[in-house]
Amino acid sequence: MSTLAYDGTAMLGRQLRRMRNNPGLLILTQSMPVSMLLFFGYVFGSALAVPGSEYRSFLVPGLLVATAAGGVMTGMFQSAQDVHRGVTDRFRTLPMSRAAVPAGQAVADVLVTAAGAVPFLLVGLAVGWRVEGGALAAAGGFGLLLLFRFACVWAGIWLGLLTRNEEAAGQLGGATFLLPLLSSAYIPTAGLPDGVRTAAEWNPVSAVATALRDLFGNAPVPEGAAWPMAHPVAGSLAWCAVLLAVFVPLAVRQYAKGER
Repeated sequence: MSTLAYDGTAMLGRQLRRMRNNPGLLILTQSMPVSMLLFFGYVFGSALAVPGSEYRSFLVPGLLVATAAGGVMTGMFQSAQDVHRGVTDRFRTLPMSRAAVPAGQAVADVLVTAAGAVPFLLVGLAVGWRVEGGALAAAGGFGLLLLFRFACVWAGIWLGLLTRNEEAAGQLGGATFLLPLLSSAYIPTAGLPDGVRTAAEWNPVSAVATALRDLFGNAPVPEGAAWPMAHPVAGSLAWCAVLLAVFVPLAVRQYAKGER
């Protein structure tokens, strides 16, 4: 474990320097949620049953979770880029823990996500969003959000190591935009057709978005929803546990495959 911690810290520093040297990606990932908040909040909000500032309060937690789900795309692209450019093969020749490289990438991504959430939340405050619950519940909501991002990044790392090509990873990553669309990130699920509603309510994005709205005090837990949304905090933790249990071993095993 000490070897993993030491090597993982070194990989964390490398990943943070990599992100610092790629400011275009940071600007894009930080400006996109802000643009979507303004667009959805002021354009689509007028056409929905949830009016004005109430819809924007509903939307802010959903966009936070949609951004966290984007960890699949960023994790996939960065790990595929390292494989494609031969960086991963060089790391494999070093005497280090085989979990250090993906772990360092995942932790760095979470730290950047936490920092990137600050300007988005400031814009959210400017358009009328507020934390209506207690400070402890809000802190728990942000912790849950970062845990979900951490789990999504591990899924992306595995997919990137599997594709081994940054162009293919970039194209495949575009499909991750469908995940928040088929969820309660942007609209309530109550008015959806039965089959679509069931799929949306079992979407992990819906569980985490509902949990954040509940913890922030922005919207009540919907009645008659599927179990993950009816018990959003427990459902979110369960989804994160499943994602981590599946994709952490898969990513580490896929990373180590190049040795054989």
